[in-house]
Amino acid sequence: MKAQPKDALSESAASAANAPAPPVMTPQMIRARIGKLCVAITGATPAEMVDRATEAARENNFLEFRLDYLSSPLAALPKFKQFLNSRSELTAIATCRRASTGGKFKGTIAAELEILEKAASSGFHLIDVELQTAESMKKAQVQKLRSHGAALIISYHDFETTKDLDKIFGRIKPFEPEFIKVVSTAKHLADNVAMMHFLERTRDIASVIGIVMGDQGIISRVLGLRAGSVFTFAAATLGEETGPGQIAARTLRETYRIDQLDAATKVYGVAGNPIKHSLSPLMMNTAFRRETVNGVFLALQATRLSDLMALVKEVPISGLAVTMPLKAEILKHLERTDPLSEKVGACNTVVRSADGKLYGFNTDVAAVVRPLERRLPLKGARVLVMGAGGAARAAVFGLKEKGAEVFIMNRTPEAGQKLARQAKAKNFKREQLAKTSFDVIINATPAGMAGSRTQNLLDSKELNARLVFDLVYNPLETPLIKMARDKGIPVITGVEMFVHQGARQFEIWTGKPAPEDDMLRVVVHALRQQAEAAREQA
Repeated sequence: MKAQPKDALSESAASAANAPAPPVMTPQMIRARIGKLCVAITGATPAEMVDRATEAARENNFLEFRLDYLSSPLAALPKFKQFLNSRSELTAIATCRRASTGGKFKGTIAAELEILEKAASSGFHLIDVELQTAESMKKAQVQKLRSHGAALIISYHDFETTKDLDKIFGRIKPFEPEFIKVVSTAKHLADNVAMMHFLERTRDIASVIGIVMGDQGIISRVLGLRAGSVFTFAAATLGEETGPGQIAARTLRETYRIDQLDAATKVYGVAGNPIKHSLSPLMMNTAFRRETVNGVFLALQATRLSDLMALVKEVPISGLAVTMPLKAEILKHLERTDPLSEKVGACNTVVRSADGKLYGFNTDVAAVVRPLERRLPLKGARVLVMGAGGAARAAVFGLKEKGAEVFIMNRTPEAGQKLARQAKAKNFKREQLAKTSFDVIINATPAGMAGSRTQNLLDSKELNARLVFDLVYNPLETPLIKMARDKGIPVITGVEMFVHQGARQFEIWTGKPAPEDDMLRVVVHALRQQAEAAREQA
């Protein structure tokens, strides 16, 4: 090859140096390429991340590569460049968050910036920089990050609380990034409301992504888009979450139908504590989809009723399934209840009317009584109810109304005695169990529930009954159900009650017949999958 004259080489170098930088991708250009969901890709090695990205790309064309999960992010970039060059339909974010700001990268700010700059030159379309990093940079360094045409996201993460969202926005705005990302942590359900209002205030000023982390932040992850978040983040699969409370992409799409939510979508939820393992969202969202109801159903972790009521007012919530420990306490917030709720002193179903007033119903009573009536005459039957909470009250009053002889055993004797007096039932002491037989023993406590510390209330020798009914539905086979089967005692699992009461709730909220078979199918399938996963981990 013939050598170029020295002047020509100098002219070529100068020309390259003065060449205009590639145009930065504007928010409009990116929105034209992507959907509402960005899937976070993690992995211990570049090969593992590429494999996971390839799998995720079957259903999602917008991916975030968490480079900080790798031991040598720089060394991985050639592999990612090759992958992105071969998948032109994809849009990719490069993130390398330092440990001091909630990530896994243990290097310096300078090392972080070098990785992100080279990621931009390797084909990543967006570069995510933490606010703390940006504030330590010179303007020239910010421009250098953009010199390869990648758009800039400046992020802020608060892993403790939700506060000063506007102040954070004010710190980020002067950098003029293409996207502003503000992520906080929910300590209360009302923190979701703060984030939604923030998104509504800023949606016309900048391209903002807003998320509240934690179990109580699910509302922001599902409804944030409706409030103005440009997109949201999801885990590639269950178990690969990159933030507390993050939801798998398929769950967001299939269960919550996130692509279809709009201003007319009615919001429903199951409220209680604990609520993390509830299958109500899966069951109810399946029913909404099956019957083409424009609604979404969320799990609302409520440690205080006042927190829940603030959310109901602000979102607003169209209907609630109320569970432990709120079934009795919520009565005072209702305009009116059906006679059954009033008699039982517990409500598990709330409807919000057009004027904003709340009305209560109880679908638990029928969900306890009807499965029993299918199996034995209740008049004169001797039934032991364990517990004295909302579910127990439904069982006791429903059975008394059918003429059963009801006994109540509760861990706190005073509560059991009070319920016995109110329902004209009989208080029962555990010492008598081994020597007493019943037609039915009902567990109306959380014992045996997934996530509960108390796994069982009884010993095998105390289980003397013709039939055992455990109102706990998750797991499918509770310790009590297993014990009964081992003794050859017929059982009713909590799934039967769970689906029955949920079907009646669906009908109250929508006025449509509930697709009960579909609701039962998805619940049983989910519980079997959980049981199989638990066996594999054991």
